[in-house]
Amino acid sequence: MNITDLTVHDLQEKLKSKEITVTEIIDAYCDRIKEKEPEVEAFVTTYLEKAKAQAKEIDEMRNKEEITGEFAGIPIGIKDNICMKGTKTTCSSKMLENFVAPYDATVIEKLKAENIISLGKLNMDEFAMGSSTETSYFKKTKNPWNLNKVPGGSSGGTAAAVAANLIPWGLGSDTGGSIRQPASLCGVVGLKPTYGLVSRYGLVAFASSLDQIGPITKDVRDNAMLLNLIAGKDEKDTTSEDAGKIDYTKALKNDVKGMKIGVPKEFFGEGINQEVKTKLKEAIEIYKELGTEVEEFSLDIAQYALATYYIIACAEASSNLGRFDGIRYGYRTSEYTNLKDIYRKSRSEGFGEEVKRRIILGTYVLSSGYYDAYYKKAQQVRTLVSNEFSKAFEKYDVILTPTSPTVAFNIGEKSNNPMEMYLADICTVSINIAGVPAISIPCGVDKQGMPIGMQLIGDRFQEETILNAAYTFEQKIKFRENYQPRFVK
Repeated sequence: MNITDLTVHDLQEKLKSKEITVTEIIDAYCDRIKEKEPEVEAFVTTYLEKAKAQAKEIDEMRNKEEITGEFAGIPIGIKDNICMKGTKTTCSSKMLENFVAPYDATVIEKLKAENIISLGKLNMDEFAMGSSTETSYFKKTKNPWNLNKVPGGSSGGTAAAVAANLIPWGLGSDTGGSIRQPASLCGVVGLKPTYGLVSRYGLVAFASSLDQIGPITKDVRDNAMLLNLIAGKDEKDTTSEDAGKIDYTKALKNDVKGMKIGVPKEFFGEGINQEVKTKLKEAIEIYKELGTEVEEFSLDIAQYALATYYIIACAEASSNLGRFDGIRYGYRTSEYTNLKDIYRKSRSEGFGEEVKRRIILGTYVLSSGYYDAYYKKAQQVRTLVSNEFSKAFEKYDVILTPTSPTVAFNIGEKSNNPMEMYLADICTVSINIAGVPAISIPCGVDKQGMPIGMQLIGDRFQEETILNAAYTFEQKIKFRENYQPRFVK
């Protein structure tokens, strides 16, 4: 038995039956990280010795029956834009290279309450701006299916670590596809919850009206379990909402008979790779066999989503990142002559090229004379996009699309072409604009053996519906049993 191959629910069963101990689980993952991390480069920081000490304590408490929680001792990895008290939270940026978080994010408090053990903080695109994890100041994470390819972004470190069995599950954040796109490219399961379902308190903000923390896991059951732990209203986050106490694992019924699935034709047009289209069409046929009613429809407002997203996201980034100026927060230049010089040099030296590009664009669309022409208009289109989704969900239970227009591309292939990189988000950004939930699950591989992701979108707070649709499909095709990253074998 290889412990690091197991899902979280498998680990729980073996802990319960006393087949394995927490120490054995943590030791197995620590050994795996020491062996494989130099090649994958998924972590910014690891806490392996601390994790081993925690494991021994939890084993002792388990033996004395002082801990009864079903998640006690389960390891996890955290994207490095989520604050953990007393640990570095860098956002993979030189600007925050030495920042030590003084408090825990709400999601971290919830994980600590369950005695879940963090193995480390995971690499990402700088300040979550990117689609390949190549904009990180520290390192370029590799895709475990092919080490010459990107893992996607911005939660690429989390997705790669799950795919490479460096962690059994992890937390990412999703502003325009940053959980789902890397999940697709790495052949794992990633969920972007409804905006407001999971507290953003302690998440370093990129675009506050779009950001959402969510789970990246090996399978759908683990995803539902992690969502159970992190969902819920939080008084410290005024945008969080109370959806009631829901056990999302009870939604996994392996039955989709009578479910209505809408397939928007705009998501299967120009720019979508032919092999991706083929696999999605095969998935649609599987859903029909499982008893669903599938219908093509038009979601034409989606064509404006990418432009709308980048205007709103960059405007909010410009505002949120204003605090990192060398005075209030972040890196300060060592050579300066006056206050203005500190601001200019600190920000020029502390931020990477992609972050600067988005700050400049955001400042431009918010400036006098352009606010009405760009930002205000983008907010109006945002309302239209949201309304179109609401109208679609009057007819359909789930909307099915590709997650990414292509499989993972080569490292460096799109680095010098920002527009081509932005198009990698074309299938995912509209979901954040509308604030609805969406999950990406693997639906097959291309001829080169690279995973292809399918996106299932639900109405607001209908995570149970999309989780069940994903689970039923997963049980049918058994992706993890049939395909493994070459790196993992």
